[in-house]
Amino acid sequence: MPDYIYLLENRLSADQQNALRQLREAAREAGTLLFLTGDAVRDLTSGHAVREIEVSVQANALKLKKPIEKLGAQVWGEDEASHTLYLCFPGTVRVDLISTHHRDYPKPGRPAYHFSSIQEDLRRRDFTANAMAISLNEGSYGLLMDPLNGAADIEARTLRLVSNYGFLEEPSLMIRAIRYKARLGWELDPRTQQRYENAKAENIIESLSEHDKSFELEQIGHEDDGLRVLRALEAEGWMKVLCPAWTSSKADEEKLNALHDLRVQLQMQGVHPDMSAAQMQLLTAKMAPKDLASLKKQLLRPGFVEEWNSLDSLAAGFAKVLLNKANSTPSVTYKLFTTHDPEAVLWLGFTSKDSAVKAKYELFLKTWPEVRQRIPYAQMQEMRITPELANYNEILHQIFLQLIDGHLNTPEETKAFLEPYSPPAPPPQITIKRSRAKRAEKVKEKSFDEQEEESEESGDDEEDLDDIGGGDDDDEPLDLKIPKSDLEEEIDEEESDEEEESEDEDEEEKPAPKRGKQAAKPEPKPAKHAPEKAPAAKAAPAAKSKPEPAKPEKKTPPAAPAKKAAPAPAAKHAPPVKHAAKPKAKTPAKAAQVKAHASKPAHKSVPSKKPAAPAKAKPHPPAKHAAKKAPAKPAKKR
Repeated sequence: MPDYIYLLENRLSADQQNALRQLREAAREAGTLLFLTGDAVRDLTSGHAVREIEVSVQANALKLKKPIEKLGAQVWGEDEASHTLYLCFPGTVRVDLISTHHRDYPKPGRPAYHFSSIQEDLRRRDFTANAMAISLNEGSYGLLMDPLNGAADIEARTLRLVSNYGFLEEPSLMIRAIRYKARLGWELDPRTQQRYENAKAENIIESLSEHDKSFELEQIGHEDDGLRVLRALEAEGWMKVLCPAWTSSKADEEKLNALHDLRVQLQMQGVHPDMSAAQMQLLTAKMAPKDLASLKKQLLRPGFVEEWNSLDSLAAGFAKVLLNKANSTPSVTYKLFTTHDPEAVLWLGFTSKDSAVKAKYELFLKTWPEVRQRIPYAQMQEMRITPELANYNEILHQIFLQLIDGHLNTPEETKAFLEPYSPPAPPPQITIKRSRAKRAEKVKEKSFDEQEEESEESGDDEEDLDDIGGGDDDDEPLDLKIPKSDLEEEIDEEESDEEEESEDEDEEEKPAPKRGKQAAKPEPKPAKHAPEKAPAAKAAPAAKSKPEPAKPEKKTPPAAPAKKAAPAPAAKHAPPVKHAAKPKAKTPAKAAQVKAHASKPAHKSVPSKKPAAPAKAKPHPPAKHAAKKAPAKPAKKR
C-alpha cells in the first residue's frame, strides 16, 4: 500500500497542494472535517495524473463559500440540492467541494439527498475504485479509508459497481463507465458488464437527469484525450442522448494533435496549462454557431464557459506584454513565460501568426533549454555548492538566467558570481601527533604482550619438562647439569622403540658418539605452540659444534646414551618414569626454546646461566665450555 502522505506531497502539483492547503485552513476555522475523495484518490493510487480534485466535507459546503473566496478561489458554479461548490483556484485548479451524503432514488435519475458521515458517503459511490477517501485532518492526515476494497480493483484494473442497482437508479453511470474505459483502459467486472448490458437493453438512459447530462458533457472537455472519449461515447450511442449535434466529425483532429504537442513542450519547461478550454474549442471547431451556443448553455460550470470564451482575449494580453520593449531582456522574457497565465501562454503559442511572437517561443522552447548544459557544476562542487544546500535549485536558476543574458563567460566571472552562495569551508581536521618516546613505549608494550602470550602457550611444555627433570624448581643441580637434549632423547627412544625396531637395530651397530662432542641433530619442524626464535639457538648446548648428518625427524638416538642417563629420574623429588603415562615427547629445539623462555624475564634481558637467580643474569658462556661441563654434574650427583 503506498504512503499517501508521500503521494500528496509529491504527486500533486504546487498549485494543487496550495488549493488543498487553503481548503484545510477554511475547514479548520469552521470546525469541520474534510477528505480527499473521488477521481483524485483513484489516480493517486493507480499512478495516473491528477487532473481534478474532489473534496468531501462533513458539513454544508455552501457555508464555506465566503471564506474560500477570501482565500483567492473563484466559484465557477454551485448546486443547491447536493450542497456542492464548483471552485477554481489559482493555476486553474478545479475543485469540487461536496457535502458528505447518501442518496435514495424514488425514481430513476431523481435522487433524494440525506447528509451523513464520510463512511455512508463512500458506500453510495458509483464504482469501488472511486469509493475511497484520504483524510486531510490534523492527527489523521494521509489516512486511507477503503471500506469496499477499491484498492484491489485498482490493482486488477477493474470497474465494479458499488450497488447492484447502480445503472438502474443512476443511468449516468453507464456513460461514466464508457468514459472511464476510454480514459484508463480498464474493463468492467463481469457482473457489472452484464448489468450494463441489461440496463442498456431496457433503455434506462431515457431517465437521465439534466444535471447529470450537463456534468457528462463538460467532462468530455476535461479529459486528457477528449477526442478518444468522444468517439467511444459516440460508438455506444450515448452522444445522441447527450448532444446529437456534437460528433467526432465536428472536431479538428490535426489541430488537436498540434495542441497536445505544444502542451508537452511547455510542461518540459515548467509551464503546466489546463488545456480543457482550448481542447473544447477544437473539439467543437466545425459545429454550427447555433449548436455551439446551445452546447455552452448545457455545461455545468458557468465559470468554465467564461474561460472558454475568453481564450482569445487572454492570448492577446500576453502577446502585448511579451512584445513590450521593457521585457526584451532574455531573463525577463523567460520569467514572463513561467509566471503568466499558463492557459494564455498555451493558446497564444498555438494561434499566433506574429513572427516576433514565434521567435520568442522558439527561444523559450528550443534555444534556452540548451543553455542549461553550460551550468558549471564542477566549479560549483569545488566551491561547496552541492544539492544538499536548501537554496540549490534557486542558485541553478539564477546561473541559468545569467547565462541566457550572456554573462558568466569566464571562470573568473562565474567564481565572482558564486562567491556569495558558497558556504564557508569546514574546519581543518585535528590530528594528534605522538612523540617518538610514546611510540616506543607502545611498541614495547606490544612486544611484552606477545611474550606473555607465548609463555602461556608454552606453559604445559615447561610443566612436562619439570616432571622429567625432578619436579622442583629449587633442585638447582638437576636443572643446571642435566642437558634437556639428553632427556628428550631418552623419552624419544622409549616412545619410538615399538614403532621403529628395525631402525633401532641398525643404529645399535654404529658406535655411540661422545656426549660432549655429540653431533647436533637437524632442527625439526617447529611445534604448533612454539614458534622459532633466535634465543632458542643460543640455549642449545651444541649450537656451535660440528654439523650433524641428516636424520629423519622420528629416528631415535643409540641405546647407550639412554642407559647412562637412566639414573637421572631417581633423583630427589623426581617421580619414576612409567610407560603407562608417558609425557609428551619434546624435540631438542623445542626444549631449548622452553628453557630459554623459562629463564628469560619479562623484559628482553640476556639469558642467564643460572635460572634460580634471574636478577644476576650473565651472558651465556661459549658453547665449548657448556658442552664440557654438562656430563660432569650428573656423575657427581651419583
